Formats: sequence, structure tokens, C-alpha cells
Amino acid sequence: MQVTETRAPVTAPIRAVPVRRPGRWISGAILVLALVWLARALATNPRLEWSVVGDNLTAGPILRGLVTTLELTVVAMAIGLVLGVLLAIMRLSDNPVARGFAWAYVGLFRGTPLLVQVILWYNLSAIFPNLTIGIPGGPDLAVVDVNLLITPYAAAILGLGLNEAAYLAEIVRSGISSISPGQRQAAAALGLSRRQTMRKIVLPQAMRVIVPPTGNETITMLKMTSIVSVIAMHELLYSAQAIYSQTYQTIPLLIVVSVWYLVVTTLLTVLQSALERRFSRGHTPAGRLSLRSRLAFRPKESR
Repeated sequence: MQVTETRAPVTAPIRAVPVRRPGRWISGAILVLALVWLARALATNPRLEWSVVGDNLTAGPILRGLVTTLELTVVAMAIGLVLGVLLAIMRLSDNPVARGFAWAYVGLFRGTPLLVQVILWYNLSAIFPNLTIGIPGGPDLAVVDVNLLITPYAAAILGLGLNEAAYLAEIVRSGISSISPGQRQAAAALGLSRRQTMRKIVLPQAMRVIVPPTGNETITMLKMTSIVSVIAMHELLYSAQAIYSQTYQTIPLLIVVSVWYLVVTTLLTVLQSALERRFSRGHTPAGRLSLRSRLAFRPKESR
């Protein structure tokens, strides 16, 4: 019996000619011309007073305000992240009381403006003049004046941190919910407790979903710290306002503030990208197989 070898038909090479898209070149040229015009207009406009911008970019009050802004961002995000994880776990809990409390917390802080919350915390002494510490039904151990307790810094931290916790709770909850329930069942079959399952299996995988929106929230928090200037908190914007209220150089000082915000947000964006790559290891986006992977899936005859 004679076996004939079947070969794939030889086809002539295709001479592919890229499609010409003159619209791209025209729109690109228009955009470049617009950017050049804008850059020239900004650079040559004497009203912007670039010399004043350069002098105040590293001024003492501006740098101290920048440090305060960074400190507010870090502390508020730390508080928001810890409370957010706890609230997310409560939202997913089987306990109806815990689930209801977390739902009410998220709804309250997401449903009211952050500016209103900061002002309310700053004026908390108008509602509770004194904070009494003691045994219920027994003697009072200490009485604290709330007006002395709630400083502008404390009000800023409470307003920013507690508000951020509501948003991070939903981010963490969505990340946890993205993990297959089968992995929790497998962990339970191996004898792991719910806490061990959450800490060792669920949260490490959920970080791939949690990191991108948390990075965006961090950048948003950096800019939202400017709200606390209404309670005379000496952050970056308030420091600039204190200077231009005396020199009347409003626009140059606002440019200084914008430059520092752009620098810090750029650094945070780079850090966010690095964290996303770190937690995305081993996960190939759909539709983006490497050449070696594509060849591995091709039939033998077509190689």
C-alpha cells in the first residue's frame, strides 16, 4: 500500500500595500501647529510673569505647603485603605448587621460632598462641645474640649480619610468579588480558615484588580487636599494664597501650585504603572499572545 504525502499548496507571496490615510497627517499637523502656537503664547505672555514663577517655585512657604499636602495624602490614604478593606469585608459578610453598617457608611460618605464633611468636622465642637470618657452609668474619667481636639489638621485628616474609605471599600469589594468562589472552596477543603484564605489567596490575586483604581484614587486624593484650604490648613494651595494675597501676583502663584501638582502626579503615575506590572505577572491580556504562543497553537501542517 502506497502512502502519499499531502503538502499544503504553495501560494504566492502577498504584496501588501498600506492604506494611505491623509487625514491622520493633516490632523497631526494641525495639532502640532496648535501646540506650537500655545507654547509660544504662554512663553511670551508677560502677564504670566515666569520670573516670579521661578522665584517662588522653591520658596520656603511653598515647599512647606507641599510637604503638608504629601503628608495629608499619605495619612488619608492609609486611613482610607485600612477602613476600606474592613468595610469591604463587612459588605461581603454573612452578618446582616455588619453588612448593613457598611452599606450605610458607604452611602453616607459617598452621598455627601467632601467639602461639607470637612467643614462639619472642623465645626464639630458646635454639636459636641465636650468629649466625655467614662464608664456608661458610672463616673466620668475624663472630659476633653472638642474645640481643642479638632484642629485644622485633625479635621482635614478625618474628612479626607473617612471619605476615601467609602470609595476604597467599593474598590476592594469589587476586587475580592472578581476571584472565583471555587478558590475559596478549595482553600476551605485544605483546612484554611476564612482569615487565612482572605490573606493568603484572595487578596493577593485581587490586587491586580484593586491597584489601578486605587492609584487613581491616590492621585485624586493629592488634588483633593486643596479643599482643606477652606479651614485655613497650610497645604500647598493655602500657602500660595497667603503669598499672592500680599503680592497680588495671583496667576504666577497658581502656576507654581499647578507645576508641583503635575510633578507629584507624574511620579505617582509612574509608581502606579510599576505596581500594575508587578501584580499583573503571569496574566497575559486576552488577544495579546506572543509569536511563540501563536505558533504553538498552529497545526503542524501549517508550520
